[in-house]
Amino acid sequence: MCLSPPLYFEPLVVNFGSGPTKLPHSVSLEIKKELLDYKGVGISVLEMNHRSSDFAKIINNTENLVRELLAVPDDCKVIFVQGGGSGQFGAVPLKLIGLKAGRCADYVVTGAWSKFETINIVHPKLGSYTKIPDPCTWNLNPDASYTVHGAEFNFIPYVKGAVLVCDMSSNFLSEPVDVSKIGVIFAGAQKNVGSAGVTVVNVCDDLLGFEVQAGNNSLYNTPPCFSIYVMVLVLERIKNNGGAAAMEKLSSIKSQMIYEITDNSQGFYVCPVEPQSRSKMNIPSLTGNTKGDDALEKTFLDKALELNMLSLKGHRSVGRIRASLYNAVTIEDAQKLASFMKNFLEMHQL
Repeated sequence: MCLSPPLYFEPLVVNFGSGPTKLPHSVSLEIKKELLDYKGVGISVLEMNHRSSDFAKIINNTENLVRELLAVPDDCKVIFVQGGGSGQFGAVPLKLIGLKAGRCADYVVTGAWSKFETINIVHPKLGSYTKIPDPCTWNLNPDASYTVHGAEFNFIPYVKGAVLVCDMSSNFLSEPVDVSKIGVIFAGAQKNVGSAGVTVVNVCDDLLGFEVQAGNNSLYNTPPCFSIYVMVLVLERIKNNGGAAAMEKLSSIKSQMIYEITDNSQGFYVCPVEPQSRSKMNIPSLTGNTKGDDALEKTFLDKALELNMLSLKGHRSVGRIRASLYNAVTIEDAQKLASFMKNFLEMHQL
């Protein structure tokens, strides 16, 4: 007797990549279903004209979902652009630096991506990016046009009248955020809300420089159509699963699993980030000791790969193993990693 294969199955492989990273499996199945014929139109979104009525529905729905999920005020614009976060590293200064006569920008350096501008560093360079500097120690320039942060703060900084700019690529829609307190938010979609290729930008209406894209509904030139289509599918899933607040609860559960094993390992696993600044999205760790044991970490990564856990290799500066627990990573995925870490600890701890 021949049985038909199941129509839905969860993949055996778990992707802990830092971005691009895992898509929700239901979204991947929807993409597969519609890849050659989008909703009976007869063509793929890959070949769809960006000024067609069908794509207008996609991009309008994407904007509406961003507004709903983040409670974006009516006087803010939501646009979709190419170039990733790196594109905004250049675009934001060009658009905002002239807002005040001082033509200055304050920058809180909290990671490697924070070093690509000539600006006023508000805090002395840290020896390692393992904490968020106390705002009381920031030397803010009163003539600064904007302040940017690229790490997971657990607060929204008060910037004394400057325009606050946030690169939220790593934690976009992983938790509720009061966007009314932030002048510009930009985020690459490839971590929490879609695939690589599109960057969502939220900007206050009274800021200059974004009028062209905002005035043309992100269609001044050809946008990354397929990436926007993937994004709307992910946003619909987030909405249907309880929104940003639900994502935050899941992120807390997932990250706590890994941090508990790390913190209770008696130094076998070491997280270099100070507890008050730890991310729920990206968990770096060293294995074996505080400096990391090269051979042991290679064994860890090789064994994880045998167990179909991918992309756990991290950066030496913040830990040579890194688990990214973005929205699409499930509690079951995190449990699989936690169980492996516990077993590995029991096998190799002296």
